[in-house]
Amino acid sequence: MTRHRDDPEHLDRARELRHNMTFPEKRLWRVLRDRRLAGLKFRRQVPVEQFVADFACVESQLIVEVDGESHTGRLKADQHREETLRGAGWRLVRVSNDDVLKNLEGVLSLIVTASGLDLDRWRKGEYGQLPEGWD
Repeated sequence: MTRHRDDPEHLDRARELRHNMTFPEKRLWRVLRDRRLAGLKFRRQVPVEQFVADFACVESQLIVEVDGESHTGRLKADQHREETLRGAGWRLVRVSNDDVLKNLEGVLSLIVTASGLDLDRWRKGEYGQLPEGWD
Protein backbone atom coordinates (compact mmCIF):
# COMPACT_ATOMS: atom_id res chain seq x y z
CA MET A 1 0.00 0.00 0.00
CA THR A 2 1.36 3.36 -0.93
CA ARG A 3 0.27 5.86 1.71
CA HIS A 4 2.24 8.93 0.58
CA ARG A 5 3.39 9.74 4.10
CA ASP A 6 6.34 11.63 2.67
CA ASP A 7 4.19 14.04 0.68
CA PRO A 8 3.40 17.02 2.95
CA GLU A 9 0.64 18.29 0.66
CA HIS A 10 -1.07 14.89 0.75
CA LEU A 11 -0.84 14.77 4.55
CA ASP A 12 -2.09 18.34 4.87
CA ARG A 13 -5.09 17.50 2.69
CA ALA A 14 -5.88 14.42 4.80
CA ARG A 15 -5.66 16.48 8.00
CA GLU A 16 -7.92 19.14 6.51
CA LEU A 17 -10.49 16.51 5.55
CA ARG A 18 -10.38 14.96 9.04
CA HIS A 19 -11.16 18.37 10.54
CA ASN A 20 -13.95 19.10 8.04
CA MET A 21 -15.86 15.82 7.85
CA THR A 22 -19.40 15.95 6.54
CA PHE A 23 -22.28 15.03 8.85
CA PRO A 24 -22.75 11.60 7.18
CA GLU A 25 -19.00 10.91 7.53
CA LYS A 26 -19.14 11.87 11.22
CA ARG A 27 -22.14 9.61 11.74
CA LEU A 28 -20.42 6.64 10.12
CA TRP A 29 -17.16 7.36 11.94
CA ARG A 30 -18.95 7.10 15.32
CA VAL A 31 -19.67 3.47 14.47
CA LEU A 32 -16.36 2.62 12.75
CA ARG A 33 -13.92 4.15 15.25
CA ASP A 34 -12.26 2.21 18.07
CA ARG A 35 -12.98 -1.16 16.43
CA ARG A 36 -16.69 -0.73 17.15
CA LEU A 37 -17.76 -2.46 13.96
CA ALA A 38 -16.98 -6.18 14.21
CA GLY A 39 -13.54 -5.47 15.67
CA LEU A 40 -12.35 -3.92 12.39
CA LYS A 41 -9.74 -1.16 12.76
CA PHE A 42 -10.66 1.74 10.52
CA ARG A 43 -8.77 4.96 9.97
CA ARG A 44 -10.38 8.10 8.60
CA GLN A 45 -9.18 10.31 5.77
CA VAL A 46 -6.20 8.11 4.95
CA PRO A 47 -3.72 8.87 2.17
CA VAL A 48 -3.74 5.83 -0.16
CA GLU A 49 -1.98 5.94 -3.51
CA GLN A 50 -2.55 9.50 -4.80
CA PHE A 51 -5.95 9.77 -3.09
CA VAL A 52 -7.35 10.32 0.37
CA ALA A 53 -9.77 7.53 1.30
CA ASP A 54 -12.69 8.45 3.55
CA PHE A 55 -12.24 5.31 5.69
CA ALA A 56 -9.73 2.49 5.35
CA CYS A 57 -9.32 -0.84 7.12
CA VAL A 58 -5.78 -1.98 6.38
CA GLU A 59 -6.33 -5.48 7.82
CA SER A 60 -9.15 -6.16 5.36
CA GLN A 61 -7.71 -4.00 2.56
CA LEU A 62 -11.10 -2.29 2.49
CA ILE A 63 -11.87 1.34 1.68
CA VAL A 64 -15.27 2.88 2.37
CA GLU A 65 -16.15 6.01 0.41
CA VAL A 66 -19.11 8.18 1.42
CA ASP A 67 -20.34 9.99 -1.67
CA GLY A 68 -22.34 13.17 -1.54
CA GLU A 69 -23.26 15.86 -4.03
CA SER A 70 -19.60 16.59 -4.70
CA HIS A 71 -19.47 13.33 -6.71
CA THR A 72 -22.19 14.42 -9.11
CA GLY A 73 -20.75 14.51 -12.61
CA ARG A 74 -17.51 12.83 -11.54
CA LEU A 75 -18.16 9.36 -12.90
CA LYS A 76 -14.91 9.11 -14.89
CA ALA A 77 -12.80 10.44 -12.03
CA ASP A 78 -14.46 8.05 -9.58
CA GLN A 79 -13.94 5.13 -11.98
CA HIS A 80 -10.25 6.01 -12.33
CA ARG A 81 -9.93 6.23 -8.55
CA GLU A 82 -11.59 2.82 -8.12
CA GLU A 83 -9.41 1.19 -10.78
CA THR A 84 -6.25 2.59 -9.20
CA LEU A 85 -7.20 1.49 -5.69
CA ARG A 86 -8.35 -1.96 -6.82
CA GLY A 87 -5.12 -2.30 -8.79
CA ALA A 88 -3.23 -1.62 -5.55
CA GLY A 89 -5.09 -4.49 -3.86
CA TRP A 90 -7.91 -2.62 -2.15
CA ARG A 91 -11.59 -3.53 -2.11
CA LEU A 92 -13.85 -0.52 -2.36
CA VAL A 93 -17.34 0.13 -1.02
CA ARG A 94 -19.19 3.26 -2.08
CA VAL A 95 -22.21 4.45 -0.12
CA SER A 96 -24.22 7.62 -0.47
CA ASN A 97 -24.78 10.26 2.17
CA ASP A 98 -28.47 9.32 2.07
CA ASP A 99 -27.69 5.67 2.77
CA VAL A 100 -25.62 6.60 5.82
CA LEU A 101 -28.37 8.89 7.10
CA LYS A 102 -31.40 6.72 6.28
CA ASN A 103 -30.10 3.14 6.17
CA LEU A 104 -27.10 2.90 8.48
CA GLU A 105 -27.79 -0.76 9.25
CA GLY A 106 -27.66 -1.57 5.54
CA VAL A 107 -24.40 0.36 5.16
CA LEU A 108 -22.83 -1.47 8.10
CA SER A 109 -24.02 -4.82 6.76
CA LEU A 110 -22.42 -3.99 3.42
CA ILE A 111 -19.13 -3.07 5.13
CA VAL A 112 -19.10 -6.23 7.24
CA THR A 113 -19.75 -8.39 4.18
CA ALA A 114 -17.14 -6.57 2.08
CA SER A 115 -14.57 -7.08 4.85
CA GLY A 116 -14.98 -10.84 4.46
CA LEU A 117 -16.75 -11.42 7.77
CA ASP A 118 -19.90 -13.51 8.12
CA LEU A 119 -22.94 -11.21 8.28
CA ASP A 120 -25.08 -13.59 10.35
CA ARG A 121 -22.35 -14.05 12.94
CA TRP A 122 -21.94 -10.27 13.14
CA ARG A 123 -25.69 -9.77 13.64
CA LYS A 124 -25.58 -12.29 16.49
CA GLY A 125 -22.83 -10.24 18.13
CA GLU A 126 -20.10 -12.83 17.65
CA TYR A 127 -17.58 -10.21 16.51
CA GLY A 128 -18.17 -7.98 19.49
CA GLN A 129 -20.72 -5.45 20.57
CA LEU A 130 -23.33 -4.35 18.05
CA PRO A 131 -23.94 -0.63 17.55
CA GLU A 132 -26.13 0.97 20.19
CA GLY A 133 -29.85 0.33 19.74
CA TRP A 134 -29.48 -2.93 17.81
CA ASP A 135 -30.83 -6.22 19.09
